[in-house]
Amino acid sequence: MKKIHNNLTIENLIKTEWFNQFNEEQQNEILKGLEKKLNVSIYANSKFEWRQMEAIREGLENNLDVSIYAKPEFDFTQMNEISWGLEDNVDVSIYANSDFDFLQMSQIRFGLENNLDVSIYAKPEFSFMEMEQVRLGLEDNLDVSIYAKPEFDWGQMKEIRKKLENEQNT
Repeated sequence: MKKIHNNLTIENLIKTEWFNQFNEEQQNEILKGLEKKLNVSIYANSKFEWRQMEAIREGLENNLDVSIYAKPEFDFTQMNEISWGLEDNVDVSIYANSDFDFLQMSQIRFGLENNLDVSIYAKPEFSFMEMEQVRLGLEDNLDVSIYAKPEFDWGQMKEIRKKLENEQNT
C-alpha cells in the first residue's frame, strides 16, 4: 500500500474516525482521488454530497481551476456547467453565481461559446427558457432589446423573436 502522509496508507486512512464521517459514496470519491494522487483536501468535506465531490474530483483530473466552483453553495449540476465552461475556455465568472440554476448557466455558456453578448440575458430574473429566446435572437442578429424584458414570458419572447425573424427574411 502506498504511503499518503506521515506513514498513513490508504488502508490505514479508511480505518480512521475522520474517514468514517463520510457516507459510502463520499468515501468512494475520496478513494478515487487518492488513487489518482489528487489533492482530495479540496473536496473531502462533509459539506459536499458525493456528486459535488465527483464534479470537483473530475475537474482536478482535468487540471481545471476547481476553486471557482468547489463551494457548497453550488450543487453538482452547477459545478458541472462551470467545469464545462472552463474546459471550453469561456469566462465562467459571468455565470459562476449560485443565483443561476444549471439550466440558466447552460444558456449563458452556450452564448459565450458563440461569442455573444450574454450581458443582455445573463440575469437571474430571466428563466432559462427566456434566456434561450434571447440567445437564439442574438445568434440570428435580431434586435433582442425589443423583447429581452422581464415583463415578457418565454412564450411571448418566442413569438416576438419569430416575428422579427420573418421580417428580417422578407
